[in-house]
Amino acid sequence: MVRSGWKIIPLHCSHEPITGSEAEDKTVASLSHLRNSLDQDGTLIDSELRVVSVGETLARFTEEESHRDYFVHMKRLFNSIASNLAQNVGATAILTGENLGQVSSQTLGNLGAVEEASSLRILRPLLGLDKQAIIDEARDIGTYKISSGPEVCDALGPPRPTTVADLVRLRNNEAVLGGIESLANHCFSTLRTRELSAE
Repeated sequence: MVRSGWKIIPLHCSHEPITGSEAEDKTVASLSHLRNSLDQDGTLIDSELRVVSVGETLARFTEEESHRDYFVHMKRLFNSIASNLAQNVGATAILTGENLGQVSSQTLGNLGAVEEASSLRILRPLLGLDKQAIIDEARDIGTYKISSGPEVCDALGPPRPTTVADLVRLRNNEAVLGGIESLANHCFSTLRTRELSAE
């Protein structure tokens, strides 16, 4: 997207205190690398990473009724938070790294449910690529080694996540907790920034 001239305002949803800061640190390192390699004049990737804490909110989706849909609720929360940020900065779309079928929340049956929580269109440039093509691209742009290592976003996830979530059930589970917009607003109130460093 940077190569196509898009302006990127990066957002990271931190799972702290459920996990450590490793994922956030990798995000900062990857974005700093991309700013230096693809955006030398610093006009396309914003110099600040916006960080929002979601760990405690996501822990509320580990109850029996909602746990099977945990990853779908997580992505819905992310999209709602991103919509809040977009309104604040004047963004016109949400850009994600989702890839069809690679994980449970990215099945065709779940992508629509995930998308519903956003007030903006969602751009998914990796959607149809196979895993090896994505790895090859990451190696080509220099982010593969930075991003390698264990995933921490699934720390609270269920052993058998749903692959086709029921929208009514999702909305009901979220309504019990105050609704997805209210949850996103609460998370968004924790917004902080981290400066992206020069290499």
